[in-house]
Amino acid sequence: MFGHSTRTLVVGLCALAAAAPAAPALAAPAGGAPPPAPHTAARALHAQTLADLTTTMKGEAYAYAAYSLFAAEADHQGLGAVGKLFRSTAQTELNEHLREAAALAGTVGSNAANLRQAISGETYEHQVMYRRFAEQARADGDLEAANLFSEIAADEGRHRDAFRTALTVDTTGRGTVPAPPKADVVPVSAGLPKVKAARTKANLDTALHGEALAHAKYMLFAAHARQTGNTALARLWEGTAKVELHEHLAGEAVLAGLVRTTRENLRTAITGEHNEATTVYPGFAKRATADGDTARYWRNTAADEAEHAAAFEQALNQLR
Repeated sequence: MFGHSTRTLVVGLCALAAAAPAAPALAAPAGGAPPPAPHTAARALHAQTLADLTTTMKGEAYAYAAYSLFAAEADHQGLGAVGKLFRSTAQTELNEHLREAAALAGTVGSNAANLRQAISGETYEHQVMYRRFAEQARADGDLEAANLFSEIAADEGRHRDAFRTALTVDTTGRGTVPAPPKADVVPVSAGLPKVKAARTKANLDTALHGEALAHAKYMLFAAHARQTGNTALARLWEGTAKVELHEHLAGEAVLAGLVRTTRENLRTAITGEHNEATTVYPGFAKRATADGDTARYWRNTAADEAEHAAAFEQALNQLR
C-alpha cells in the first residue's frame, strides 16, 4: 500500500467520507454470487479511529488501482511472474484490507444511505474540487490537466444527477433507475509525468486517491444493492465505478506518470508497503488503543504489508 500526503488525506476525507482494464474489483466467491458487503459497525468508534479507517481505505483502494496498472506493465514487458505478484497483492489490498476497514467503519448502509453518501462526494468533486484543480492547472500552464479536470468535473455532475434520480426511485418507488454510464477506457503505459507544476502534481495525487476510493466504495454499494434485489441500482453503481477507475483514474495516471518501468514500480511498492508496515499502521493501532478502540485490524494489516514488501523486494532482486 502507498503512503500519501497530509493534504491528500484531508481533501479526500472531505470529498468522499462521502492500460488494460484491471482485474475485477471485488472477487466473487465460488458459485459466482457477489461477496457480502460490510455491515454497519457494531458499535460507535472514536472520531480519530474513523478518520484513520477512511485514510486506510483510501490508501488500500489506491494500492489496488496502482498495482493493477503495474501488473499490466509487467505483463507488457514479458515479466509474467511480477505481473501475477502485483495482481494478487492488489486483490488482497481491495478484497481483504479495504473490505475489513469498511466493515469496521460501517461504510455500507442502506441503498438510500449509500446513494446519499455518493451524492455528497460527487457534488463536492463536481462543484468544488475538480473545478478548483482545473483553474489552478490552467493558471500554472498545465493545460492538458486543466482540460481533464474540467471533463471529470462534468462527469461527476452527471453521476450526482443519476444518483439523485436513483434515490428518488428508492425512496418513493416511482420512476426508473438510470442506465449505467459507459467508461471510455484510457490505456495507461509507462511514462514520465506530463505536467510541470508542483501544485498540479499534488492535485493529481489527491484526485487519484479519490477516484480509487470512489471505485472501491461503489463496488461495495453494488454488492449491497444486489443483496437487496435491486439489480438496476447495482448496475448503476458498477458502471459508475468503472468510469472512476478505467477513465478518470487512468487519465490522471497518464498525466501523473504513475506507471514507470517494472523495476521502478517495484521500488515504489516496496517503499509504500514498508512505510505502512512500520510507521502508518502501527501509529493508527497506537491511537486506536489509546482511545479504547480495537487495534487488531491495523496490527494484522501491518504484518501483511511487511510480507508484501518482502515479496516485492525478492521480485526486484530477481530482476537484477
